[in-house]
Amino acid sequence: MNALFPIVPPPESPLEPPLALLAELTHRCPLQCPYCANPLELERAAAELDTATWLRVLDEAAALGVLQVHFSGGEPTARKDLLQLVQGAARAGLYSNLITSGVMLDAGSLGTLADAGLDHVQLSFQDADPAQADRMGGYRDGHRRKLVVAGLIRAAGLPLTANFVVHRQNLERLPEMLRLGEEIGASRIEIAHVQYYGWSLLNRAALMPSRAQLEAANAEVAAARERLHGRVTIDYVVPDYYAARPKACMGGWARRIINISPAGLVLPCHAAETLPGFSWPNVRDVSLGDVWHADPGFTRYRGTAWMPDPCRSCDQREVDWGGCRCQAFALLGDAGATDPACALSPSHHLMADAVLEADQPAPDLIYRRIRTAALVR
Repeated sequence: MNALFPIVPPPESPLEPPLALLAELTHRCPLQCPYCANPLELERAAAELDTATWLRVLDEAAALGVLQVHFSGGEPTARKDLLQLVQGAARAGLYSNLITSGVMLDAGSLGTLADAGLDHVQLSFQDADPAQADRMGGYRDGHRRKLVVAGLIRAAGLPLTANFVVHRQNLERLPEMLRLGEEIGASRIEIAHVQYYGWSLLNRAALMPSRAQLEAANAEVAAARERLHGRVTIDYVVPDYYAARPKACMGGWARRIINISPAGLVLPCHAAETLPGFSWPNVRDVSLGDVWHADPGFTRYRGTAWMPDPCRSCDQREVDWGGCRCQAFALLGDAGATDPACALSPSHHLMADAVLEADQPAPDLIYRRIRTAALVR
């Protein structure tokens, strides 16, 4: 614990504590997925938080009331101190989940992490077809390596979630993905349509599925849920671009999740760095409790008082919490506007316009690379 920021219980408040901490340990990653949600401005290793600061943050998160920590990236196994961080999470009483591509893991490292208290692994897959998976990840022989690691995860006694990100270039193989998740022994399969932030927004025209693809995927997931009921849980995340109502992004702005970037910025969601006009606090300078309860960026869109019409008068305002602020900014240039995913938004047509991209030939993918970002801005 760092005496600079002593851990004290938060003041009595109707505000509930965050359920989960998303700890983005690094932007380093051997894969180059063009749908990555990381910002185009990828952090260099020299800017990353040190081990002691992350350990303090884990203690502060537990004191704040956080129950789960999700170690993410980039690729979190690129951090040499991951074992220490897992141990720190266990000491703090946090349920820990490793979100990983798997390609840097082996039996020894998985066994050590399990012994240190790691509770769960979420393993990403780019496709069920090896060649297409390696093309999308930009990593040779990556798919084969993932299959090996899936077996090692189960051998280490760790629960496994198989995460498949789907889009127009792989949706036709959704049945194979579902079968693959079952074959590798995943207790949970996540079928996640690309959500268009960061690199995925840059590649939207190459990734947006057609309506026919989406409807086929909906039917396939429904059938798989019935077939695997009681054995495998299937989570399914559809793109907002086909919605009539927005989703409660991250459970509502600064309501359920607290996110920390590799450089220590404390954010209400992983895409909030894209919003102008905010001065996000850094865990090097301030405690998590102070940020959660009082930071102007966190309170700005929390609740309903900030909402314009039609959100303000909508009976769903405490269900979807106004949708996604980052999406409103990305498409409208105004983070305070009604999310265009909502059919009541005067800008809802922008979603339909974007969907038309799926009827055009897919442009070349722009891969997630630090040097690429400088060229596309």
